[in-house]
Amino acid sequence: MTAGGGDAWLGIDLGTQGVRVVVAASDGSLLGEGSCPLTSHREGDRHEQHPEQWWRAVRTAIGRARTAGADLRRVQGVAVDATSGTITMLDRRGLSVTPALMYDDGRATAETDQVNDAGEQQWAKAGYQRMQRSWALPKLRWLLDHYPHAAENGWRLAHQNDIINGKLVGHAVPTDTSNALKTGADAAQVTWPEAVLAALEIPRAMLPDLVLPGTVIGQVCAAAAAETGLAEGTAVVAGMTDGCAAQLGSGATAVGSWNSVMGTTLVLKGVTKDLVRDPHGVVYSHRSPSGHWLPGGASSVGAGLVAREFADADLDRLTREAAALLPTDLLRYPLVSPGERFPFVAPDARAFGSREPATRAESFAALLQGAAYVERLCFDYVDLLGAPTDGAIVLTGGATRNPLWNQLRADVLRRPVTLPRNAQPALGMAVLAASSRAPLDSVAAAMVRPDRTLEPCRSEKHRHEEGYLRLLDLLVQRGWLPGVVATHARERTAL
Repeated sequence: MTAGGGDAWLGIDLGTQGVRVVVAASDGSLLGEGSCPLTSHREGDRHEQHPEQWWRAVRTAIGRARTAGADLRRVQGVAVDATSGTITMLDRRGLSVTPALMYDDGRATAETDQVNDAGEQQWAKAGYQRMQRSWALPKLRWLLDHYPHAAENGWRLAHQNDIINGKLVGHAVPTDTSNALKTGADAAQVTWPEAVLAALEIPRAMLPDLVLPGTVIGQVCAAAAAETGLAEGTAVVAGMTDGCAAQLGSGATAVGSWNSVMGTTLVLKGVTKDLVRDPHGVVYSHRSPSGHWLPGGASSVGAGLVAREFADADLDRLTREAAALLPTDLLRYPLVSPGERFPFVAPDARAFGSREPATRAESFAALLQGAAYVERLCFDYVDLLGAPTDGAIVLTGGATRNPLWNQLRADVLRRPVTLPRNAQPALGMAVLAASSRAPLDSVAAAMVRPDRTLEPCRSEKHRHEEGYLRLLDLLVQRGWLPGVVATHARERTAL
């Protein structure tokens, strides 16, 4: 940790497997970090957590950041992100009365059809066409079906970070339009679609008020100050989803810039001046604290297969062997799990290879290459939608630990890529907390420090074109990739 002078900002990241907090100075210096694990229960398509553990974990993580050297008296503001679409219900006392239905809980299949029938025009207006069964509004309808007395008992909906914000402030708080997007919030108007809610028999009184991310929604109360060590009166700032937090933590906040996160799966998020509307419902957009839009999509392709297929391998040695094989004519579409969501929607999609690998190193090389080709196709897709893609590209996620993969992605994209020094969602929330006092872009520029930039190798410029075009053909043949998308990608290849 580095000292850093002046004000400090606290970012809290509520992930699936744990809570992570960062205390950062206004110049980006990290003053202290802490974490605490969370537990989940999965059964079939259901995924639940007990909300009571969230506040305990936050307190523990903040305490560990203080032990690591953070002076919490310097903290001027705190912001909290959470997993997108995770909800629970609170009673009149503010206590959770249902388990939390997590971001990927898929139980609300029938309710999703009801939501899409009732809100068809609203969802098209919002740019994403249809809700998915893991989104919060179908899950809310499911909760009301299974807890029929919720409304008369005064129960109300809470998103995951609403729980923590309420504990910090000491009373119910407004929710941010980012976490409320999958509950149906109209981010452009900062309103709930009351006609749709009425058609679904969801009482408006059950939903919190709405504010834009970055809005000060209260101050740390005396009870929370005593439990956390934060100063009473510290500003509490409306947060965002964990994906948006990661984007802020990457520093990709200017129009035309993109953050590509290659973790277990691939997530691509950018910045546009205007709302991007996707007729295929692949891309949806959050509202930036700056007033811009944050379009993005999440693929089921990613580095998760590395851990699954090569858990017992010497990855350094495998990487050296793979480097000599690239580009390989073995084409892989490396899905981590069945079904694809971005850059196309194909629920029946399955991972495939164009042939059997000759060696384990060739299979590894094809995995890295295939993920890079999918990443390029994602950029081609958002370009087709009219989103600007000429700004900086920032790479984050676990895959950035592999230098060969980083360079390969730059070569395949034919663009420079930047790797930041301390990118993480918790830092993004520290950036958001600081943006309550200054413009987001200037705050991000001061707090997010680039580590290095990789230029595409000129000698590699055309070596991946044939393989990329062959992959497009294979995807079209399987009926997964729409012809108009493939045509646009081929046209861009010629540029």
